[in-house]
Amino acid sequence: MEANEKMNLYLIGYMGTGKTSVGKLLAKKLNRSFTDIDGFIENRYRQTIAAIFEEKGESGFREIERRALLEISGFENIVVSTGGGLPCFFDNMDLMNRTGITIYLRASVNDLVYRLNFNKQKRPLIKGKSPEELRDFVEESLKKRESFYNRAGFIADVPYCSTEKEMDQWAEDIIAQIS
Repeated sequence: MEANEKMNLYLIGYMGTGKTSVGKLLAKKLNRSFTDIDGFIENRYRQTIAAIFEEKGESGFREIERRALLEISGFENIVVSTGGGLPCFFDNMDLMNRTGITIYLRASVNDLVYRLNFNKQKRPLIKGKSPEELRDFVEESLKKRESFYNRAGFIADVPYCSTEKEMDQWAEDIIAQIS
């Protein structure tokens, strides 16, 4: 499948894989708009994702997330960063595969635990977990989500990017893969 201009690019994968960071870079390189679904929801509801989770629970949040995806999937020529769980609910993967190109940003459990340990307070599902609890949670939930993630049109392994130049090269590699 070739990345034509009207098709959206959906970045999926576990939290902490860099969907938002690489999404912004891809959008700039491809001269497209960028949308982060969590940011879209926070703007629409004027609440943080954590507050929505607290108020409505996970199932309420997933309904809101689904409505946001339905709206965003009607856009054209955008790069979309999804929440880590979004592909695993309703028929969200089917919808994204119908309306665009899906790219699974894949990372190892060790890399995910390392990345998430730095900002777990901002993430409702892992807030307050000890390093051991975090590892167990990531391992268990990644096993459940992997079958959904693997339905993506493309898989891009997440490298360790410590410089802007390395991040730029990763974005170029993704573009080459989908073109």
